[in-house]
Amino acid sequence: MNKTEFRKKYKHLREEISENELENLSIKIANNLLKLPPEYSIWDCNNYHIFLPIPNKKEVNTEYILHILQGKDKTIIVPKAHIETGEMSHILLQDNTVLKPSNYNVPEPVSGIEISPSQIDVVFIPLLAYDKNGNRLGYGKGFYDRFLTKCKPETLFIGLSLFEPEEVIPFEETDVPLHFCITPKKVYQFKKS
Repeated sequence: MNKTEFRKKYKHLREEISENELENLSIKIANNLLKLPPEYSIWDCNNYHIFLPIPNKKEVNTEYILHILQGKDKTIIVPKAHIETGEMSHILLQDNTVLKPSNYNVPEPVSGIEISPSQIDVVFIPLLAYDKNGNRLGYGKGFYDRFLTKCKPETLFIGLSLFEPEEVIPFEETDVPLHFCITPKKVYQFKKS
């Protein structure tokens, strides 16, 4: 299958999931996140970048992970996409942060304190599909690939997926692989390059 076919497959699989099931799977993902191997003590980090799910796309509900991060008193950063440039800015999530749906229905901060990618320790990444080598497939706009290349070398990239991995998905030189992927069933760890 090519990237377009994989995207179509996983968009269809998501559509088949009920709202109730989506919530249950998202809770299981948050619980499995707490089971990451101790040598990757992500909870010793400070700055966590997390996506806010697009309501009509049936993405993993990250609200449960947000609660974990807030309970651990971590700094939370959320993305704001700039469609015209293909880049994202990264805004500190605070109690008074106003979120508003973008033109693509993505909840985004209206304004706030911008954080440099080089200050981010852990990135939770949305995806449609991924494979057993940690290659991931998103919506095809390249926002995350451009962002991840600006992070420091030790930043951990953690995919969140409702599904198990494919054997292999097509990837390009510009694609940035994951270090981990958390699913409702288990935690996948990939070789750190």
